Amino acid sequence: MVTKAGIWKQRLGYGVADFACNLIWQMITLYLMFFYTDVMGLQVLAVSALLLVTRVVDGVADAIMGIIIDKTRTRWGKSRPYFLFGAIPFGILGILTFYVPDIGPVGKLIYAYITYMGLSLAYTMVNIPMASILPSLTRDGQERTVLATTRIIFSFIGATAVSVLTMPLVRMLGNGSQAHGFFWTMVIFSFVGMMLFFVTFKNVEEKVKLRQEKVTVAQTFSALKGNTPWYIFAANIIFMFGGMFFHQGSLIYYFTYYVNRPDLIGLVAGMGSLIPIIGTFVTPMLARRMYKRNLFQIASAVTVTGMLIMLISGTNIFGLIVGAVISALGNGVRTAIYFSMQADPVDYGEWKSGISAAGFISSLNGFIGKVAMALAGAVSGVFLTWGNYAPNQTQSASGLFAIQLNYLIIPLILTVISMIIMYFYRLDHIFPQIRNDIQERNQAQDASEGENTSNVHGNKDILPQSV
Repeated sequence: MVTKAGIWKQRLGYGVADFACNLIWQMITLYLMFFYTDVMGLQVLAVSALLLVTRVVDGVADAIMGIIIDKTRTRWGKSRPYFLFGAIPFGILGILTFYVPDIGPVGKLIYAYITYMGLSLAYTMVNIPMASILPSLTRDGQERTVLATTRIIFSFIGATAVSVLTMPLVRMLGNGSQAHGFFWTMVIFSFVGMMLFFVTFKNVEEKVKLRQEKVTVAQTFSALKGNTPWYIFAANIIFMFGGMFFHQGSLIYYFTYYVNRPDLIGLVAGMGSLIPIIGTFVTPMLARRMYKRNLFQIASAVTVTGMLIMLISGTNIFGLIVGAVISALGNGVRTAIYFSMQADPVDYGEWKSGISAAGFISSLNGFIGKVAMALAGAVSGVFLTWGNYAPNQTQSASGLFAIQLNYLIIPLILTVISMIIMYFYRLDHIFPQIRNDIQERNQAQDASEGENTSNVHGNKDILPQSV
């Protein structure tokens, strides 16, 4: 019997993994490009190429990781072991990525490729299992929403910690050197992240067992055949997360150079990661009263409204703060419901094909997200180059416009496109029947397996006598 304490133990264990992930992810999203251009001193276009190449390779690794998960058989399950084995590489490479070696411009660029690619692969090793394990934790749609909400709440807490603490820690630990400050800040974040993944490994359990013993690559791909809900969901990832990555990655540039208030970076970044918790808390309640797709659309519209207010406000601090708050509220709901939704096309694929490929489909979602991140980083770098961006200097009008494009205009457009795509998502209204059909199929298989086992045992009792 599953106790309430046991349920919350799993929820919290699942949630702290995303706290750990965001100690690194938020650093990458908010500060990595700035670290490379303004601290390590790499050229903007070189950084754009680095981000594009590394993230595409990382995306391919996501797909491979998904296949590995689907083929994994251990006493701990399929996804869970990777929280244990991936924690230490994840922490060590997080530290090395934010270290500035004294080896010249070319050496630094090579070092950046090696360490960031290594960190990306280590991140894949612990992050893809977070998505693939959700269908194995429970079949209950509402509990999946609660788990996803718990995960997102912890992700926002982790992101808030990074947003609020990073620059003060950089100043305090660096003693005037941003290079030293970023390094020691990452030592702290990475160590905490490693410890939390050990907590996750200890507290989650794969209760829903998959039916097939072995899954071939061809069978894995068959789970995607005709999976229209996943096609729509996957297309949305490009635009939803592309807009987020443009917006988050340009925040430090926007408030440093466009608004000329670098002191507000921690405040605005903190609001962008803390305020969404409010929206995330109400997501399970709202999801009980409306389709997930509709909730996603409403939340996206709130996000668009907030960005429009920021765009109209220009450099007006009050308007920027109000817009940031509204946008963050929308982001909280749509991010939580997104992570709840991503397990549903997995069940649709199993219902339609008989193949459960949670690891592979989750890894494809991760791959698409990495492509979106790669394109956002590369294109934003191209715009900065086009605008003649110069690190640590007063920017020209074209440079300021490029920063505004990256921070507000492009994210706003991409969010609207995301809403248009999700209009065609139709899984919600048939999902309860899908879940019931899968449950009945599994119960029938259990009964059949039990009968076969009983017959086998009966034969074993007779054999010694006949021999």
